[in-house]
Amino acid sequence: MDDEQRRRGRPRSAEADRAILEAARDLLIADGYEQLTMQAIAERAGVGRQTVYRRWPSKAGIVAEAVMAGLLSPVPSDMAGGADATAPADLRAWLHAAAVGLSDATNLTIVRALAAAAAETDAGAIRLYRAFTEQGRTDLIDLLRTAVARCEVRADADLEAAADAIQGAVLYTALAYRPPKVEHLDSLADLLLAGLAPR
Repeated sequence: MDDEQRRRGRPRSAEADRAILEAARDLLIADGYEQLTMQAIAERAGVGRQTVYRRWPSKAGIVAEAVMAGLLSPVPSDMAGGADATAPADLRAWLHAAAVGLSDATNLTIVRALAAAAAETDAGAIRLYRAFTEQGRTDLIDLLRTAVARCEVRADADLEAAADAIQGAVLYTALAYRPPKVEHLDSLADLLLAGLAPR
């Protein structure tokens, strides 16, 4: 190794990075976020603990990176739609898909881990929002805009606030250690649409 290489430090190993991320994923799914430790990740990945810390300062960073790399991703909600669709049907379909996704224990563990990771650093929260939450929020706003065009939702409604309320309710139930129930989400859809209906 020449002097220039020493000044730059040793190059990162793509194989080590992948092994660390896969180890974090496997341990997270098996044991949950609270039991996830840097030492356990290092042991499972077959690297030293300092190797892990040189790449990521905390387990939150590793979880965020695993999401960005596509190694951790809950099942997304499928959007409804079509010429005969209505706002209640569209919103219920979106919420039912979320309930189905979060009824899976692995998906529920991942969502809770993402929330914990996002709470640790602002940078992690931004990255996780862009990788996971942003698309669902955009889909909901588009759904509600379509409902406005059909005159099912009033034109002056704050659609971003409505989308936040919908996503927030789903995530709250997931973080409260109970998958969302379909009947609860149907009631949520009714309440929101009643508030958004043309006067």
